[in-house]
Amino acid sequence: MEYRRLGKAGLQVSALSLGSWLTFGKQIGDDVAEQLMITAYENGVNFFDNAEIYARGQSEIVMGNILKKLNWDRSSYIVSSKVFFGDGGQKPTQRGLSRKHIVEGCHAALKRLQVEYLDLFFCHRPDKNAPIEETVWTMNDLIRQGKIFYWGTSEWSAQEIMEAHMVAEKLNLIGPTMEQPQYNMFHRDKVEVEYNQIYKTVGLGTTIWSPLASGVLTDKYLNEFPEGTRLSIKGLEWLKERSLSEERLGIVRKLDALAKDLGTSMAKLAIAWCVANPNVSTVILGASKVHHLEETLTALDVLPSLTPEVMEKIEGILNNKPAHPQF
Repeated sequence: MEYRRLGKAGLQVSALSLGSWLTFGKQIGDDVAEQLMITAYENGVNFFDNAEIYARGQSEIVMGNILKKLNWDRSSYIVSSKVFFGDGGQKPTQRGLSRKHIVEGCHAALKRLQVEYLDLFFCHRPDKNAPIEETVWTMNDLIRQGKIFYWGTSEWSAQEIMEAHMVAEKLNLIGPTMEQPQYNMFHRDKVEVEYNQIYKTVGLGTTIWSPLASGVLTDKYLNEFPEGTRLSIKGLEWLKERSLSEERLGIVRKLDALAKDLGTSMAKLAIAWCVANPNVSTVILGASKVHHLEETLTALDVLPSLTPEVMEKIEGILNNKPAHPQF
């Protein structure tokens, strides 16, 4: 396993990590979740990602029970939560980035995960109803209290991230360390262009999600639609419709052929492509089956094959390289 600094922070995070969205407490049994965590940990993964909204809090309960049972040294792993959407409550005080919800969300996550502190705590979305000063102050307070170690954002714009940093600098507070954006071969602009300057100015770390574009960047959808996948989950019809266009599948077929030429799989090629971006701190893997995770955890083996020539071939197939603004 390769380890990278989380942006400019001193924290070392495994280049591949394990997430629980759509799986823990929902798509898979708790026994499978446990085996996934054991497999990841034994292969060098030290970061496990979660959120209050995942399975309406049940994802964190499942992960917390597993962490308690396995009794790994707490200093050997990193666990996260995210606050914004709540865990199912519909009242206006049960979501967002007010001081009230951030503090209550943190306490609830600590209880569900059965840990004394969160290593990473993300603002899951920006909140137009909460002053950024209130959010920054609250995260700073949680750090000072030892309840969280680093705070960050998820799916914030570069402007919103920089606004948080400006407030933090003005008030002598701690700004966000990391952002969790979607990043894969089909979704590139934010990570490759929008954040390009702030990697340098504030040392932004990234914990990217959906490296396989919800499984589209594998060979599983190239022939017929399989059952039991995340795109077949009730309520995710929008994701299926957006993800499985004929145009995308045509691109994946070409990428799959290239992967075979390189002696690897489409999934491992897609993950290695994400890792090859030096501004990616860690790639969050999702899995519902242990053998799938065992395969993707070996994706780093593909990195030496991603020569400039191969990367150029991939660009030719994707034909979606983001344009950088001309200054």
